[in-house]
Amino acid sequence: MNKLRQKLEAQAFPTLGAMMEGYAEAAVETAKKEYRQTLDYSAESINTLDEIIVLLSESLDIDLDFESRLWGSYLGEVIRTRYAGMWEMTQYPGGQVAVPAVEVRGSRLFPLMKVYRRLTNGEEEDLRTFYNMVTERLGNPAQVN
Repeated sequence: MNKLRQKLEAQAFPTLGAMMEGYAEAAVETAKKEYRQTLDYSAESINTLDEIIVLLSESLDIDLDFESRLWGSYLGEVIRTRYAGMWEMTQYPGGQVAVPAVEVRGSRLFPLMKVYRRLTNGEEEDLRTFYNMVTERLGNPAQVN
């Protein structure tokens, strides 16, 4: 098990949201340290995230569970903050276990599962296309007061 996974899994996060934020921050740090890329929670950073995922998918030695959680939490945080959503544990459609999802205006999005599919299925699961579809369906971002 890699050191970052050990460090994150050893933390006692008070809520699911706090855990996803912690993983997203670790993704930002990892992008900078290991890939010399900047993830800044902007819509444009989804392109950079997708490039990192492509590089990861080419690796023969990948921890799919951890990488999906790490990078998927970042994707989820971009969506959650843009649309004032909330993290929740819910059953993935067709699945039998609860997974983290972002709830926005009654819609549930599964960013960790999307990253998992991007890692395992390749280009057909492009993150930019997914993000564009999400923003098209959800419309205007939440207004910050």
